[in-house]
Amino acid sequence: MKAAEAAMNVQEQFGQIDIYVFDQILRGNITGEMRVFDAGCGYGRNLVHLLREGCEVFAVDAQEDGIAHVQALAAELAPDLPKSNFRVGLLDRVDLPDNFADVVICNSVLHFARDEAHFLAMLSEMWRVLRPGGLFFCRLGSRIGMEFERLRGNIFRINDGSEWYLVDEAALMHLTEQLHAVMVDPLKTTIVQDYRCMTTWVLRKRSGLPAGRGV
Repeated sequence: MKAAEAAMNVQEQFGQIDIYVFDQILRGNITGEMRVFDAGCGYGRNLVHLLREGCEVFAVDAQEDGIAHVQALAAELAPDLPKSNFRVGLLDRVDLPDNFADVVICNSVLHFARDEAHFLAMLSEMWRVLRPGGLFFCRLGSRIGMEFERLRGNIFRINDGSEWYLVDEAALMHLTEQLHAVMVDPLKTTIVQDYRCMTTWVLRKRSGLPAGRGV
C-alpha cells in the first residue's frame, strides 16, 4: 500500500511530465526559483511540478483550449501568477522581452514547422527570449535512426502518415554551433515503435553574446 501511495504522490506532484524534462529537474537544471517559458505548452503536461514548486511560469500555445486549461491549472496550483502569463500565440512571434527566461521548454513542437524558414523563426524567437546562461530544452521529431519518405525540403512523411519537419544529427550540431551554444547533454533519440524518432536537444546559452543572438 505504501508503494502505491508513493506512486500516486509522484503522479500528483509531477502530472504527465515528459521523462526527459523530469530528468533535467532531478539533476537540478530546472529549479523552483527560475522563470520558465513553455513554448507550445499544450495542456500543460510539463508545468504541474513547476507551478507547484514556485517557478515563475509563462506559456504560449496556438490552441485556445490548451491555454484555458493551463490558466485553470495555474489558478489552482500557483494562484499568485497572473492569468496573462499564459497566452494564445505563435512561436515565430513571441511577445516577451530579450533575455527573459531562465529556462525555455519546447516539447514536441518544432517538427510541426511548415518549412525551414518557419522552423528557424520559431527557434530564433525562443533563443532570443532565453537569458545568457539559461537552459534550452527541446524535444523534437528527427530522422536519427530511421529513414522516412521526403515530401519536400525537410518535410517528411512519418510512418503514421503525418507530415513533419525532421532534423538530423548534422543539422542539430550545425544549429548548436550557429547559436554559439553549449550542449548540456549528448543528443538522445528514442525510436517510437518503428514509426517516429524523437530527439532531445538540450543547450545552454553562452554569456557575453549580443542580446537576442540567434540563427
